[in-house]
Amino acid sequence: MIPRPALIESIRTALSRSKVVILAGPRQCGKTTLARQFVSPDTPNYFDLEDPLSLARLDEPVTALGHLQGLVVIDEVQRRPDLFSVLRVLADRNPVSARFLLLGSASPALLRQSSESLAGRVERIVMSGLNLSEIGFEKQNDHWRRGGFPLSFLATTETDSFVWRRNFILTLLERDIPQLGFNLPPAMLYRFWVMLAHYHGKMWKAAEAARSLGVSENTTRRYLDLLERLYMIRQLQPWHVNLKKRQIKSPKIYFRDTGLLHGLLGIRSENDLLSHPKCGASWEGYVVEETIRAVEPDEAYFWGTHNGAELDLLLIKNGRKWGVECKRQDAPRITPSMRTALGDLQLDRLVVVYPGDKSYSLSEQVTVVPLNTIAQGTC
Repeated sequence: MIPRPALIESIRTALSRSKVVILAGPRQCGKTTLARQFVSPDTPNYFDLEDPLSLARLDEPVTALGHLQGLVVIDEVQRRPDLFSVLRVLADRNPVSARFLLLGSASPALLRQSSESLAGRVERIVMSGLNLSEIGFEKQNDHWRRGGFPLSFLATTETDSFVWRRNFILTLLERDIPQLGFNLPPAMLYRFWVMLAHYHGKMWKAAEAARSLGVSENTTRRYLDLLERLYMIRQLQPWHVNLKKRQIKSPKIYFRDTGLLHGLLGIRSENDLLSHPKCGASWEGYVVEETIRAVEPDEAYFWGTHNGAELDLLLIKNGRKWGVECKRQDAPRITPSMRTALGDLQLDRLVVVYPGDKSYSLSEQVTVVPLNTIAQGTC
């Protein structure tokens, strides 16, 4: 098991100030493993709602939960949305005798019930698979290729990793999505997901996707929003400023896990990846995701104009604007597009992220840094 100290500390901090904490994220990203470091599954304070015994114990939820003290873990809580109203009553007891750590995949029931029933009492932490700072810079290429889902990254062989990811995709479409309350045809959603793999790193065009699939634009938007809520896809929105230039207004599409992207593209090995037409876009998405996770900005956008000027990532944190460019090159240099972004967006700083191991300056405001520097938060 790979240690995840930063995430554990975030959970501890949240539990110290909130009566209820929701740990949300995609299936198989490690939520259960983390929760079991807080509460043993062999104790009465642990409920796994995929276990018939736990479901039976919660037939009378007030009786089952009311007498418990300390930390209580409820895994796959979206299976029992009726529990949220009970948890509200228990969280309001004075003095507080128990705090609750709820684990669940994203779903309309989970998000709606938690916001309505537990308003003012709940803190939400969103987690993903393993990140670069957790697995180590020396394994960066494996992490980029296989993605961060623990069972994919830690698989014995490339084939085992690829097969796990393909099975994960099929299970999500055929079992998990219907269980979350979405009645969608798996074959159509699979075709849509494969299509999204070819949009990775590009502007989203709903009309083009709708024509290809033979469905309405509203249907493609619904599919896209679903995959975003399940933490499979990131829609990076464009930043608009008051310029006398035509600016791009469509979002960019990124897979949050490059391993799943490569699974849908049929990329099985390092040679497959390096020779694939989406190699550069895959690297860009990998950097975007690792950067957002490491920096934890208040807001994140991309920026572009119809004249060709663009910025891969615009981060706003504590009132400051940082630009990020992703370059899979041995020695990136400053470009006219970077100069335009610095001036038009009034950036405090622009960082160029590349796969090397040394940092160097291109100008007073522009610095080239290794991805590892960003991932470790030392930039």
